[in-house]
Amino acid sequence: MNDSLKKYLFEDRSTRVQTVNLTQTWAEALGHQHYPPTIRRLLGELSAAAVLLTSNIKFDGSLILQLQGDGPISLIVVECDTSLHVRATVKMRQEFVCPENGTLQTLLNANGNGRFAVILDPKNRSEGMQPYQGIVPMQGNSVAHVLEHYMKHSEQLNTRLWLAANDEKACGLLLQQLPSTGGILAATQTTDETWERAVQFAETLSTEELLSTDEDTLIHRLYWEETLIAYEPIAVTWFCPCTRERVANMLKMLGSEEIASILSERENIEISCDFCGKPYVFDPVDCAKLFVNPDSFVVKGNTSSH
Repeated sequence: MNDSLKKYLFEDRSTRVQTVNLTQTWAEALGHQHYPPTIRRLLGELSAAAVLLTSNIKFDGSLILQLQGDGPISLIVVECDTSLHVRATVKMRQEFVCPENGTLQTLLNANGNGRFAVILDPKNRSEGMQPYQGIVPMQGNSVAHVLEHYMKHSEQLNTRLWLAANDEKACGLLLQQLPSTGGILAATQTTDETWERAVQFAETLSTEELLSTDEDTLIHRLYWEETLIAYEPIAVTWFCPCTRERVANMLKMLGSEEIASILSERENIEISCDFCGKPYVFDPVDCAKLFVNPDSFVVKGNTSSH
């Protein structure tokens, strides 16, 4: 199992430790996209964070993390469901050239109006029911800092995150202090000591070490003197529901006259998925089949990598 989430608990069960490695998932996320390095890093860090946080939510549905920007980037969004299926995308404003030294704040919060949103969308949401949504100002110089701020003030949980991403991998480490179940002062002091010790060791991590070291080795290096309870790894996969058939149905909704008008100006209709970027190409024959005889429409697989 290549891409996985791994969970551990300190022996006193006061502190949760989690790691995530996205390699194949990350390759699929970038397969049809051409993001600049700075944007790839931000998207990869948010993707790793979404998996780490989703695994701790006890509900059937999706967690959606959104960085809503008022700068050159208008939106970074990652969705992760209960089965740890992930999809992610970035929306940039037109004619935007990403500077190599761009940061989360300069790219997304240039005018101070950027927002971070956490959305919980139940799978079987009833009609009229709105998903839970929490929105906070974009405070912090990194994706990890923004998330830590949210967790501290919205969930009242001490949470620390170390996130990293490059062209080949997106990964992360999460530490979270769990709520105390007892009221004994001595026990509270002990669990606080555990938390402080866990954070102290993790703060020695560098981005390069996080990217170059496998999760088992990383945990051993950090906590070889501790007794950790290990759980079975959970697989993480990329999933985008876009299909040629779905795109065809969308084109049919435009109507034959609108399609004919578009084809009068270009040879083919080319549409790319908002999330994965996969391109779908429909030539005039494909489009004609949408309206003449829908049952005869055959998926020809003529996607292009424009």
